[in-house]
Amino acid sequence: MMDADSLLARAQNLDHQALAAIHETYYPAIYRYVHYRLDDEELVEDIAADVFMCLLDNLQDGRHTIRDIRAWLFGTASHLVNDVLRRKYRKPVENLEDHEYLSSNVTPEHAAESQDQARAVRRAMRLLTPEQQQVLVLRFSMEFSLEETAQVMNKSIGAIKTLQFRALGALRRHLIRGDEE
Repeated sequence: MMDADSLLARAQNLDHQALAAIHETYYPAIYRYVHYRLDDEELVEDIAADVFMCLLDNLQDGRHTIRDIRAWLFGTASHLVNDVLRRKYRKPVENLEDHEYLSSNVTPEHAAESQDQARAVRRAMRLLTPEQQQVLVLRFSMEFSLEETAQVMNKSIGAIKTLQFRALGALRRHLIRGDEE
Protein backbone atom coordinates (compact mmCIF):
# COMPACT_ATOMS: atom_id res chain seq x y z
CA MET A 1 0.00 0.00 0.00
CA MET A 2 1.17 3.51 -0.79
CA ASP A 3 1.84 6.14 1.82
CA ALA A 4 -0.68 8.94 2.31
CA ASP A 5 1.38 11.53 0.43
CA SER A 6 1.71 9.33 -2.66
CA LEU A 7 -1.99 8.52 -2.58
CA LEU A 8 -2.87 12.19 -2.30
CA ALA A 9 -0.57 13.12 -5.19
CA ARG A 10 -2.19 10.50 -7.42
CA ALA A 11 -5.69 11.43 -6.22
CA GLN A 12 -5.03 15.06 -7.15
CA ASN A 13 -4.67 13.78 -10.71
CA LEU A 14 -8.03 12.01 -10.23
CA ASP A 15 -6.44 8.56 -10.37
CA HIS A 16 -9.32 6.15 -9.75
CA GLN A 17 -7.17 3.57 -7.97
CA ALA A 18 -5.79 6.21 -5.60
CA LEU A 19 -9.28 7.54 -4.88
CA ALA A 20 -10.49 4.01 -4.18
CA ALA A 21 -7.50 3.36 -1.90
CA ILE A 22 -8.17 6.58 0.03
CA HIS A 23 -11.80 5.59 0.47
CA GLU A 24 -10.90 2.06 1.54
CA THR A 25 -8.24 3.29 3.95
CA TYR A 26 -10.08 6.16 5.63
CA TYR A 27 -13.80 5.39 5.35
CA PRO A 28 -13.97 3.10 8.42
CA ALA A 29 -12.28 5.70 10.66
CA ILE A 30 -14.41 8.55 9.29
CA TYR A 31 -17.54 6.47 9.82
CA ARG A 32 -16.55 5.71 13.44
CA TYR A 33 -15.75 9.36 14.10
CA VAL A 34 -19.14 10.53 12.80
CA HIS A 35 -20.90 7.72 14.65
CA TYR A 36 -19.32 8.80 17.95
CA ARG A 37 -20.77 12.27 17.47
CA LEU A 38 -24.19 11.32 16.07
CA ASP A 39 -26.58 8.50 16.92
CA ASP A 40 -28.55 8.27 13.67
CA GLU A 41 -27.23 5.38 11.56
CA GLU A 42 -28.58 6.70 8.24
CA LEU A 43 -27.25 10.18 8.93
CA VAL A 44 -23.85 8.75 9.87
CA GLU A 45 -23.69 6.85 6.58
CA ASP A 46 -24.74 9.95 4.63
CA ILE A 47 -22.17 12.19 6.28
CA ALA A 48 -19.36 9.65 5.88
CA ALA A 49 -20.20 9.40 2.18
CA ASP A 50 -20.46 13.20 1.88
CA VAL A 51 -16.92 13.59 3.23
CA PHE A 52 -15.60 11.63 0.26
CA MET A 53 -17.86 13.49 -2.16
CA CYS A 54 -16.42 16.74 -0.80
CA LEU A 55 -12.93 15.33 -1.37
CA LEU A 56 -13.76 14.51 -4.96
CA ASP A 57 -15.31 17.95 -5.51
CA ASN A 58 -12.24 19.60 -3.99
CA LEU A 59 -9.87 17.58 -6.15
CA GLN A 60 -11.88 18.28 -9.30
CA ASP A 61 -12.10 22.05 -8.85
CA GLY A 62 -8.49 22.27 -7.64
CA ARG A 63 -9.03 25.58 -5.85
CA HIS A 64 -7.86 24.39 -2.42
CA THR A 65 -4.66 22.54 -1.63
CA ILE A 66 -4.86 19.50 0.60
CA ARG A 67 -1.63 18.99 2.52
CA ASP A 68 -2.63 16.06 4.76
CA ILE A 69 -5.41 13.79 3.52
CA ARG A 70 -6.26 12.37 6.94
CA ALA A 71 -6.51 15.79 8.59
CA TRP A 72 -8.55 17.13 5.69
CA LEU A 73 -11.00 14.21 5.82
CA PHE A 74 -11.52 14.45 9.58
CA GLY A 75 -11.78 18.24 9.42
CA THR A 76 -14.44 17.97 6.73
CA ALA A 77 -16.31 15.32 8.74
CA SER A 78 -16.19 17.62 11.75
CA HIS A 79 -17.65 20.52 9.78
CA LEU A 80 -20.45 18.35 8.39
CA VAL A 81 -21.29 16.98 11.85
CA ASN A 82 -21.29 20.48 13.33
CA ASP A 83 -23.69 21.63 10.59
CA VAL A 84 -26.07 18.81 11.54
CA LEU A 85 -25.78 19.63 15.23
CA ARG A 86 -26.47 23.33 14.63
CA ARG A 87 -29.62 22.44 12.68
CA LYS A 88 -30.63 19.99 15.41
CA TYR A 89 -30.26 22.59 18.14
CA ARG A 90 -32.40 25.02 16.18
CA LYS A 91 -35.09 22.40 15.68
CA PRO A 92 -35.22 19.93 18.60
CA VAL A 93 -36.20 16.35 17.85
CA GLU A 94 -37.01 13.42 20.09
CA ASN A 95 -34.09 11.33 21.33
CA LEU A 96 -33.28 8.30 19.23
CA GLU A 97 -33.49 4.81 20.66
CA ASP A 98 -30.36 3.71 22.48
CA HIS A 99 -28.32 0.89 21.01
CA GLU A 100 -28.58 -2.46 22.74
CA TYR A 101 -25.26 -4.02 23.57
CA LEU A 102 -26.17 -6.88 25.84
CA SER A 103 -23.93 -9.91 25.76
CA SER A 104 -24.49 -13.33 27.19
CA ASN A 105 -22.12 -12.83 30.13
CA VAL A 106 -23.56 -9.49 31.32
CA THR A 107 -26.31 -9.44 33.92
CA PRO A 108 -29.42 -7.43 33.06
CA GLU A 109 -28.73 -5.14 36.03
CA HIS A 110 -25.19 -4.42 34.88
CA ALA A 111 -26.35 -3.87 31.30
CA ALA A 112 -29.06 -1.46 32.45
CA GLU A 113 -26.59 0.44 34.60
CA SER A 114 -24.09 0.63 31.72
CA GLN A 115 -26.81 1.88 29.37
CA ASP A 116 -27.86 4.52 31.91
CA GLN A 117 -24.27 5.68 32.26
CA ALA A 118 -23.78 5.77 28.49
CA ARG A 119 -26.99 7.80 28.07
CA ALA A 120 -25.85 10.22 30.78
CA VAL A 121 -22.50 10.70 29.06
CA ARG A 122 -24.18 11.24 25.66
CA ARG A 123 -26.56 13.81 27.20
CA ALA A 124 -23.68 15.58 28.92
CA MET A 125 -21.60 15.51 25.71
CA ARG A 126 -24.44 17.26 23.85
CA LEU A 127 -24.18 20.12 26.35
CA LEU A 128 -20.56 20.76 25.42
CA THR A 129 -19.55 23.11 22.64
CA PRO A 130 -18.95 21.49 19.25
CA GLU A 131 -15.19 22.05 19.68
CA GLN A 132 -15.24 20.40 23.10
CA GLN A 133 -17.16 17.44 21.69
CA GLN A 134 -14.74 17.15 18.81
CA VAL A 135 -11.60 17.20 20.94
CA LEU A 136 -12.97 14.52 23.29
CA VAL A 137 -14.08 12.27 20.42
CA LEU A 138 -10.77 12.62 18.60
CA ARG A 139 -8.61 12.13 21.69
CA PHE A 140 -10.52 9.37 23.50
CA SER A 141 -12.82 7.61 21.04
CA MET A 142 -10.59 7.82 17.98
CA GLU A 143 -7.37 7.71 20.06
CA PHE A 144 -5.72 10.52 18.09
CA SER A 145 -2.48 11.94 19.48
CA LEU A 146 -2.29 15.57 20.55
CA GLU A 147 -0.45 16.35 17.32
CA GLU A 148 -3.05 14.63 15.14
CA THR A 149 -5.89 16.32 17.00
CA ALA A 150 -4.21 19.71 16.64
CA GLN A 151 -3.79 19.15 12.93
CA VAL A 152 -7.41 18.07 12.37
CA MET A 153 -8.76 20.97 14.43
CA ASN A 154 -6.26 23.46 13.00
CA LYS A 155 -5.05 24.48 16.46
CA SER A 156 -1.79 24.42 18.39
CA ILE A 157 -1.00 21.52 20.69
CA GLY A 158 -1.25 23.89 23.66
CA ALA A 159 -4.71 24.98 22.56
CA ILE A 160 -5.77 21.32 22.25
CA LYS A 161 -4.51 20.57 25.77
CA THR A 162 -6.44 23.54 27.16
CA LEU A 163 -9.58 22.67 25.19
CA GLN A 164 -9.40 19.03 26.33
CA PHE A 165 -8.89 20.04 29.97
CA ARG A 166 -11.87 22.41 29.86
CA ALA A 167 -14.03 19.90 27.99
CA LEU A 168 -13.36 17.19 30.56
CA GLY A 169 -14.11 19.62 33.38
CA ALA A 170 -17.37 20.70 31.77
CA LEU A 171 -18.34 17.07 31.08
CA ARG A 172 -17.61 16.15 34.70
CA ARG A 173 -19.72 19.07 36.00
CA HIS A 174 -22.65 18.16 33.74
CA LEU A 175 -22.49 14.53 34.85
CA ILE A 176 -22.29 15.41 38.56
CA ARG A 177 -25.20 17.84 38.32
CA GLY A 178 -27.21 15.58 36.04
CA ASP A 179 -27.78 18.43 33.58
CA GLU A 180 -30.28 17.85 30.79
CA GLU A 181 -30.46 19.29 27.28
